[in-house]
Amino acid sequence: MKKLIFALTFLFSVLLFKQADAQLTISFNISSQPRWGPAGYNYVQYYYLPDIDCYYYVTTRQFIYLSGGEWIHSAILPPMYRNYNLYNGYKVVINEPHPYLNHSYYHSKYASYRGRMGQSIIRDSRDPRYRPGYRPPVKPKPPGNGNKPEKPGNGGRPPGNKPGQPGNGGRPPGNGNKPGQPGNGGRPPGNGNKPGQPGNGGRPQPGNGGKPTRPGNTAKPTNG
Repeated sequence: MKKLIFALTFLFSVLLFKQADAQLTISFNISSQPRWGPAGYNYVQYYYLPDIDCYYYVTTRQFIYLSGGEWIHSAILPPMYRNYNLYNGYKVVINEPHPYLNHSYYHSKYASYRGRMGQSIIRDSRDPRYRPGYRPPVKPKPPGNGNKPEKPGNGGRPPGNKPGQPGNGGRPPGNGNKPGQPGNGGRPPGNGNKPGQPGNGGRPQPGNGGKPTRPGNTAKPTNG
């Protein structure tokens, strides 16, 4: 039973670790964000650039723009905006999959952002998150004594007893007494007395089964 509990606890711990590691990977991609990207975001999927009406996918580092009725994925800016200054233009962070497929919505929503400047970018930020080699902090796990939270330890009880059950009470081992029953009271073993019944008091035991002896016929005269 103990081995099964230990195995289940270990498996649960591994699953939690993998989940936390996956969550950490999803929640932080600062190192993948470009220097011209807006500061203050731990995770970014896409930028929408209202000035040139195109998108930038952070994961693949590609610009996505509409040309001839098709969405083009390219590592460089569209040819007509080749001289566009990415550090000055406004960028909208979008954490939704394939936002360009809903282009009419974003085009209309952020139309007023065209020509807007003064956005804080990563290159000029003093945030320690943008320093080379930065890794997000991981909270250390509190040391445990093998007990699950909200369950007390063994409370100083001798090992082998379950919580809430008394120990052997100082009784000598091997007397066959259960907890709460008296011992043999110091009587010598082998007298056949049950607990609570008196012994033979140290009297010698007669050899005829305990019955009183009858006198023999040595005192009677014989008829010859």
